[in-house]
Amino acid sequence: MARSYVSEARRKRVAPKKERIRPIIERLAAEHADAAIALRFRNPLELLVSVMLSAQTTDVNVNRVTETLFQKYRRPEDYLAVPQEELERDVFATGFYRQKAKSVRGTMRMLIEEFDGEVPRTLPELTRLPGVARKTANVVAAELGHAQGIVVDTHVRRLSQRLGLTRQEDPVKIERDLMRLVPREDWARFPHLMIWHGRRICDARKPRCEDCPLAADLCPSSRV
Repeated sequence: MARSYVSEARRKRVAPKKERIRPIIERLAAEHADAAIALRFRNPLELLVSVMLSAQTTDVNVNRVTETLFQKYRRPEDYLAVPQEELERDVFATGFYRQKAKSVRGTMRMLIEEFDGEVPRTLPELTRLPGVARKTANVVAAELGHAQGIVVDTHVRRLSQRLGLTRQEDPVKIERDLMRLVPREDWARFPHLMIWHGRRICDARKPRCEDCPLAADLCPSSRV
């Protein structure tokens, strides 16, 4: 069970979350103007594969693998033109390589058979693809300019709890809370801002509240 940060949001009295959400987004956007997806891709297919391979590993590791992978596999048909074992070797360094190779091949087959080889844009269609759960679908849809939800990873979960934006533990329920709060036009960039802030300042073990642009008046978990 992942650690909960809900109780930390009792340190300090702040304004209601509906009043704080816009200032939070604005300050994070100013602090992390370069916040964007760390995965490297050139087209929707490469984006989809990169996100699928990113489960249980780092973006840096995925980028290292896809640098050569995407030279070899350029179309959905290419992933099906080699034996399963060959693709497994090519994605081995991302971990869980057997399941990932199986999911990627299943996805490519469905793209060819049902979507004319193109990556779909809607969550219902994306989540039908083998190995594509809601989080992956949210990332793909948002990066393609069709955000239909809010990505909730470990950083978004932690910061949302610390900021008092949710008291939920389950990512799906946290997403629902955030979708009610975050303006729709910010659904795509909000996770990037939270992720980068979580990596740079709001660390899980030792948050640097003294350097946080939210600590003074927007964060109920502030240790300042």
